[in-house]
Amino acid sequence: MNGDLYIVATPIGNLEDITLRALNVLKNVDLIAAEDTRHTLKLLNHFEIIKPLISYYRENEKIKSDIIIEKLLKGDNIAVVSDAGTPGISDPGEEIIRKAIENNVRVIPIPGACAAINALICSGFSTKEFLFIGFLSTKRSEKIDKLEEIKYETRTLIIYEAPHKLENTLNIIMEVLGDRKICLAREITKIHESFERGRISEILKRAEYRGECIIIIEGATKNEKDIEVENLNRLNLEEHYNYYKEKGFDKKDIIKKIAKDRNVNKNEIYKYFI
Repeated sequence: MNGDLYIVATPIGNLEDITLRALNVLKNVDLIAAEDTRHTLKLLNHFEIIKPLISYYRENEKIKSDIIIEKLLKGDNIAVVSDAGTPGISDPGEEIIRKAIENNVRVIPIPGACAAINALICSGFSTKEFLFIGFLSTKRSEKIDKLEEIKYETRTLIIYEAPHKLENTLNIIMEVLGDRKICLAREITKIHESFERGRISEILKRAEYRGECIIIIEGATKNEKDIEVENLNRLNLEEHYNYYKEKGFDKKDIIKKIAKDRNVNKNEIYKYFI
């Protein structure tokens, strides 16, 4: 009989944030796969848990996944932990979860702390809909491409960033998205936890570039379609008509689209073009 794979969330700072269920799982599994065994050992020692560990980090994920799957298929119960937070969310975990599913191994989530969610709920921005980006590319061109892709996204945006890259990233975000309102969450659940809110330009003047950071960005007030319609409505009717004609629409559909763009009755547009 196959063993179970537990995906265990661990504290992102304050050790008291670990759940009773997580502690029970870590006490009872046969093996713990850890992003950094030294880091996890400190956590286990704090709660007086003694368990064998195997390293499982981004660079050895594919190799170690095969070893872990082999043990699961022999009946071992295994917990996967990252250094902080939930495995698989900007941390190793996806590979082993995928392979476990392929091998009919039961995957069991053990919920807990998540930096992105805690930063979001304290940001003051809309939590109704949000888009988690995680870490942007370290390459400037790829970073700009990604930001251009989400430029007109109206949902709240969540980005992770290392402290030594924060200033550069904030400047690029302002360059592409404009001087948006943001919340810069630092060292969540730790002694120096802080939330700085304001325009990017304001934050750049006073931000401290230390500690793990989460950038929460207010969504765009208008999406790409809204801006397209605004631009079309600046055209005269003939130009508006030709715009859709060049896209291959027939006269009937063009009239409907113009009427919708301009929020008028389609009969008015139809009469104009008779």
